[in-house]
Amino acid sequence: MKKRLVMTILVLAAFWMMAVGSGSSDGTTKEVTDTQDAVTTEESEEAEADTVSVAIEEQVLINQDDIIITAKELSEDDIWGTGVKLLIENNSAADIGIGCNALIVNNYMITDLFSTTVAAGKKVNETMYLSSAELEAAGVENIGQIEIYFHTFDSDSYDTIADYDKVVIQTSAFDTMDVKALDDGKELVNQDGVRIVGKYVTEDSFWGAAVLLYVENTSGKNVSVSCDDMSINGFMMTPFFASTVYDGKMAIDEITLMSSELEENGITSIDDIELKFEVYDTDSYSTIFETEAISFSAQ
Repeated sequence: MKKRLVMTILVLAAFWMMAVGSGSSDGTTKEVTDTQDAVTTEESEEAEADTVSVAIEEQVLINQDDIIITAKELSEDDIWGTGVKLLIENNSAADIGIGCNALIVNNYMITDLFSTTVAAGKKVNETMYLSSAELEAAGVENIGQIEIYFHTFDSDSYDTIADYDKVVIQTSAFDTMDVKALDDGKELVNQDGVRIVGKYVTEDSFWGAAVLLYVENTSGKNVSVSCDDMSINGFMMTPFFASTVYDGKMAIDEITLMSSELEENGITSIDDIELKFEVYDTDSYSTIFETEAISFSAQ
């Protein structure tokens, strides 16, 4: 479908952004708060943590519908970070595309940047990369568990052919993996098993400015979160934000504000923020709840 193609382009753009880094150029951020006492803080330089060298055993992840996907090993790339090397075999009579609906590392949702096509009767070696920037944001230093929801699609129409059940890869660091709830900040939402915490604001992100959020889902459903009616310093803005969090999982995500819109409204400092969140069922698209307007500050 055209929609899937557009989403692929957007995801690739986001992937490039994450690869080059989306943090501020001078390392400064503003804390999300509802008081006027907080001050702008400068991120301290963190010493490099001792990370465990991890490995996986070769395992067949998918063997269904004449499709075989085998995880071979982990690899490291200076730009893209850790990757899972996959051997994909298409024993069917049709050309197909392979992608994934969700990628989860140490219980944190990670943007999946994986899509490939395999001609009928052919094989391909591909690597599914785990964004190093997103892993760092989630505090993941030792990768212990990788959960993948694969899907296949028609390589011409992009229509979904099949959605596969979750597959799990446990690494040699499974027993010591990082699983931290990075929920420090101001709690903005805590309803129906969904928590949203405002962590900080950066005013010179890749696209303009960003509000970093921690999202936790214990609702019993896979949920997606979006926001609307957002204003900065009293001026209405167009937020770019959509986060999908599977049941029992967490996410570190950000609301993006475009620099052009900030400039049009003469906003040089993000101080007062107001918005509404909508939480809906990822599978049925039905709304679970909408919040009233939520106001908070960045100091």
